[in-house]
Amino acid sequence: MATGDTEAAARHIAALVGIDRVEARATPARKLELVRALQAAGEVVAMVGDGINDAPALAAADVGMAIGGGTDVAVETADLTLVKGDLGKAADALSISRRTMRIIRENLFWALGYNTIAIPVAAAGRLNPMIASAAMAASSVSVVVNSLRLLRKG
Repeated sequence: MATGDTEAAARHIAALVGIDRVEARATPARKLELVRALQAAGEVVAMVGDGINDAPALAAADVGMAIGGGTDVAVETADLTLVKGDLGKAADALSISRRTMRIIRENLFWALGYNTIAIPVAAAGRLNPMIASAAMAASSVSVVVNSLRLLRKG
């Protein structure tokens, strides 16, 4: 955790949320330096911030998340905004994005599978066009149904 707050405040908050590494009184340049160092080490960096001092690091991070009640600069710089200002929602946002990407990959796999098999077979005249069109409709329905899994928790 890198924060511009005092050492005591930073340690207190870090202890509450289970963060081991803490850097207090970090300047905007230092926060940016930390983000770039983690990225250089091959890490994917998510930065959460709410102020003008966080904007450079938010912009440089792989994913920048602004706290909704923060400054306009932070909100404009970040990739997404945690609307209610609840820091706990940052983990939820990452979880939802991972699930979304997994479902997108699954949908692409099945759609590509259909297109690489059924379309050439139909074009060669080996598949009745009515069956091919029904299979295409079923493929579209399966993509929608698979995507609806995002509505479930977990």
